[in-house]
Amino acid sequence: MDNEKTLTYEIMNVCLLAGKIMLQSGGETYRVEDTMMRIAAAFGIENSHSYVTPTGIIFSAEGAEPTKTKLIRISSRSTDLKKVAMVNSISRQITNGEINLEAALTLLKELEELNVTFPFMIQVAAASIASGCFMIMFKGEWIDFIPSMVTGGLGYFGFLYFHRYIPIKFFSEFLASFIIGFLALILIKIGVGSQLDKIIIGSVMTLVPGLLVTNAVRDLMAGHLVSGLSKGAEALLTAFAIGSGVAVVLSFL
Repeated sequence: MDNEKTLTYEIMNVCLLAGKIMLQSGGETYRVEDTMMRIAAAFGIENSHSYVTPTGIIFSAEGAEPTKTKLIRISSRSTDLKKVAMVNSISRQITNGEINLEAALTLLKELEELNVTFPFMIQVAAASIASGCFMIMFKGEWIDFIPSMVTGGLGYFGFLYFHRYIPIKFFSEFLASFIIGFLALILIKIGVGSQLDKIIIGSVMTLVPGLLVTNAVRDLMAGHLVSGLSKGAEALLTAFAIGSGVAVVLSFL
């Protein structure tokens, strides 16, 4: 009986760890719940229930013993779709019977510690190029391509730098958008750029929470109202931070 109880808790730990990694990496709520229940079913727990919000996961398993429930809290979230794909891959291996419980737990623990994000300067370079391309997409002039790259790259550099020291995302986004607006204004004043609005719009697009908005809509469509509304509110707060930073600069005009 004790062995069965221990096994159940180990299965729950695997499910919760998989869900935690996915949720912290930007996975949708319904995908996290589905993955956890599929893993539990693959290890013999047919009756399991999960309740996922952006800040926590509740998972329970029913069986011969009284229902067991565990809760973990999610304190930080980012966008790392590679980790989501890797958890999905491990889940498929579990479902196909290719790995056992112990191997699955080991793989998930290694994945949790794994840093698969791109180096700091590569992220900045990608944001810089994307800013120039977004400016062109919004019908800007080619003469503003380089100014958009400069403001977008430095703005995203500021976002990553401030986020390391300021755990509150709102302030790092506000400061990054302020830098973008300030640099764009300076470039216009010295005659390097020609369209202030297009430069700013192209540059702030790297800060826009596109994945967050998408997940919010998908969660709402899937019936996860709490998660959908909370993610929508977080996206709205990010948009407010970006707009406020730019508005402070434009108020100097």
